[in-house]
Amino acid sequence: MRSEEKKIILSVAAAMLVTAVLLIGGFAGGYLLAMRQASQRVGIAGSALPPADVDFAPVWKAWQVIDEKFVPAAVSTSTPIATTTAELNQEKVWGMIAGLAASLGDPYTFFLPPVESEQFASDMKGSFEGVGMEIDIKDEVLIVVSPLKNSPAERAGIEAGDHILKIDGESTEGMDTATAVGKIRGQKGTKVVLTILHESGDKPQEISVTRDVINVPIVTTELRSDGIFVIELAQFTANSPDLFRAALREFVDSKKGKLILDLRGNPGGYLEAAVDIGSWFLPVGAVIVSEDYAEHSENVVHRSYGYDIFNDNLQMIILVDRGSASASEILAGALRGHGVAELVGGYTFGKGSVQELVEITPETSLKITVARWMGPDGVAIPHEGIAPDYEVEVTEEDREAKHDAQLAKAVELLGGNPEVGSSN
Repeated sequence: MRSEEKKIILSVAAAMLVTAVLLIGGFAGGYLLAMRQASQRVGIAGSALPPADVDFAPVWKAWQVIDEKFVPAAVSTSTPIATTTAELNQEKVWGMIAGLAASLGDPYTFFLPPVESEQFASDMKGSFEGVGMEIDIKDEVLIVVSPLKNSPAERAGIEAGDHILKIDGESTEGMDTATAVGKIRGQKGTKVVLTILHESGDKPQEISVTRDVINVPIVTTELRSDGIFVIELAQFTANSPDLFRAALREFVDSKKGKLILDLRGNPGGYLEAAVDIGSWFLPVGAVIVSEDYAEHSENVVHRSYGYDIFNDNLQMIILVDRGSASASEILAGALRGHGVAELVGGYTFGKGSVQELVEITPETSLKITVARWMGPDGVAIPHEGIAPDYEVEVTEEDREAKHDAQLAKAVELLGGNPEVGSSN
């Protein structure tokens, strides 16, 4: 079965599961028609029946108790609340779906109600107003995957691996990423205060960041005077393959055989971009990554297209750190697994799962984990991240001196001069 077909089936299955939750009361208490009408009033209709072995009566009873007894408590005037029965019912439906997703205990599976869903779609366009950093939840803590290069977040001193303890004084404990993004995002020129605990620190500090327009950078190149060519890939976007191909052309035209691919701070992106980029270094058919769907569907294996232009005439190092996640880990793991490159830097993020965005209604969506990433050796990307071949710690002294110890190690391994820089 083709992967496109699988995704359609997965989308339908997810929609049916949600619809089943919305039909709880009718099936459990003999009010199927009444509940179906209620679901239509709040904007979702369907004919799927709930699982026969699940008792939905408690949920329907809770819905009725809320209808009969709920009185809103005093809330902040800045917090929007439902004012009509229809709006309240709609919010209850969104809450039920969010609770269903949260019950899975997976930080990468969550419901996006209308505002958050629109926000997510805006992020995918690559330009927005905010502080410029990728965030996620790991071990139940909100952390920085990576600040974008030259972003307000990076300039303010925020680093990959930082724990975000508070946003404008509000604790992030139990907060999901969609809520956190909504609080951090804002208009250009406004400020947000983040209480940060650095990965290497022991005392939280407040960092004020001024929001700005964020344009996500993609590819930059550098030819060093010692003959080593550096390609920095900041994110795997839809146009990354074309930009990377142009950068690779520069490398080939330089007639040099030593390449550093810098994936530090790259939070990932499109799988297709990682596969395409990996294909420049691997023979046709070589496994780059597999999607393990467990018992839900047969696995999908992504293989090299076989551009493979170097024919072993290449010495290559890949730089990675805690900000290297998802597609970055896939590419780095594949090229190391096939003996093309060695890894220098720090442990990667450890994002070993596949998410699919499923439309629930035209205004809402469910981001759901559907599979695990498996490397060329058939082993899943570890939760603690991929270990580099050469681990290089970045010290406070390095930061103050603006010394890139990880790049220097890569240059040393390639026989270059760590003391020299760019020739252009």
